[in-house]
Amino acid sequence: MAYVISDECLSCGACAGECPVGAISEGDSKYVIDADACLGCGACESTCPAGAIKEA
Repeated sequence: MAYVISDECLSCGACAGECPVGAISEGDSKYVIDADACLGCGACESTCPAGAIKEA
């Protein structure tokens, strides 16, 4: 199951550094997760200081 980043994203980039497959990148107003590349491991969810990452 892929994860998604909500509008609460602070654009800090903490999640991108934790993704083992590089599925997270900086978008226009927040970071975004490539659902096709996401393994669903949850490493990003626990790293997000804003709690903006949840399972889709």
